[in-house]
Amino acid sequence: MNAWIGSALALAALVMGGVLMGWQGVILALTVIVFWLLLQFSRLMRVMQAANGAPLGRIDSAVMVQSRLHEGMKLVDVLPLTRSLGAKVEGREEAWAWTDAGGIRLVLQFSQGALQQWELLRPPEQGTPAGDAGSGAT
Repeated sequence: MNAWIGSALALAALVMGGVLMGWQGVILALTVIVFWLLLQFSRLMRVMQAANGAPLGRIDSAVMVQSRLHEGMKLVDVLPLTRSLGAKVEGREEAWAWTDAGGIRLVLQFSQGALQQWELLRPPEQGTPAGDAGSGAT
């Protein structure tokens, strides 16, 4: 949710609580706001704790994670998919990379905290000459 929308909703709850129920309504609105913030904090801590247990930048399957990505996802939504913190890509701002056991690398580019684009980089095939790659003839 946009921070401005969340702030506006919290302010509206405080005003409506004050208008409809007086100071008890304001206390009720504050209680609901604090409860909502605690839920968000708890969710973030669970995600970070789960990601902490895995090696940095490693995932089980880059292809499976890539299939679940969509533009606009926040990093806190990507971390449960990867179950690992990403490795920072040097030379690119807000870019993180994960690699699976097969050497496939998934690079995610964020802008202002939202996923903008991603790239799946496969390693070159071992043992096949460069001229024969992709030919189906035997």
